[in-house]
Amino acid sequence: MSSDVPASGPPDARNARSWLFVPGDRADRFDKAAGSGADIVVHDLEDAVAPDAKATARDRVVRRLVDGGVGCVRVNASGTPFHQADVAALAGVPGLRAVLVPKAEDPRVLSALSAALGPDTAVVALVETALGQYRVHELAAAPGVARLAFGSIDFALDVGADDAALPLLLARSSLVLASRVAGLPAPVDGVTQDLDDPAVVARDTAAAVSLGFGGKLCVHPRQVAAVNAGFRPSEAAIRHAQQVLAAVTDGGPARIGGQMVDRPVVERARQVLARSGVEPAPPSPTT
Repeated sequence: MSSDVPASGPPDARNARSWLFVPGDRADRFDKAAGSGADIVVHDLEDAVAPDAKATARDRVVRRLVDGGVGCVRVNASGTPFHQADVAALAGVPGLRAVLVPKAEDPRVLSALSAALGPDTAVVALVETALGQYRVHELAAAPGVARLAFGSIDFALDVGADDAALPLLLARSSLVLASRVAGLPAPVDGVTQDLDDPAVVARDTAAAVSLGFGGKLCVHPRQVAAVNAGFRPSEAAIRHAQQVLAAVTDGGPARIGGQMVDRPVVERARQVLARSGVEPAPPSPTT
């Protein structure tokens, strides 16, 4: 019996940083994906699987999740001939932690999927069309939706834009804003197509962090380490956050290195330490 549960516990789709796709019909790659260090393995039944292999992929993924594996499944989009069969096969499967829903456009579909799979399965809406982007606040607020993700390549294709930072800036920021308004965790950014250069993945991850994303989709195990590192605050950021919290002892403004430290700066410091898992430094002694 296989087990994909890391020593730190089962993966949590609500705060996972790295989401690694593995084709659902390639059972020979499941173990490698599980050992990649990714927070979540996404067993893909959609784009990575040819139409005539859909049933085979579905059976192999379900078998994996029944036999001790855990992870997420990207189901086929609503309206395709494969969607209902995917949902029926996954209902009650013990290792299912999340479903990634492609071409998310209708909040009613997402809520119905959540009801079918139960509260222990996080529904992640993959926004990758103009209509999905137009309805992004409705999708984020739909009952059962746990998180948003951005399908940047498909979205760029749908609107006729380049898959690049500037053309997709508004779309990315819209997901961040909708997630915050709906009280969801920070969304998951799209994939980096370069498979061989970790510096490109690191650059894209840093850009996602700067916009307010909390995770990133990966298409190769080589991308995982850069993504995980990119979403962990730097040592310099951790030290600065500790200094901020140590300096503010009475809740009022303080001064560090010639800069004013007020409430937003303090809250930002707390967020940095929460993301890093580092405890705040003890308060500075008063004189």
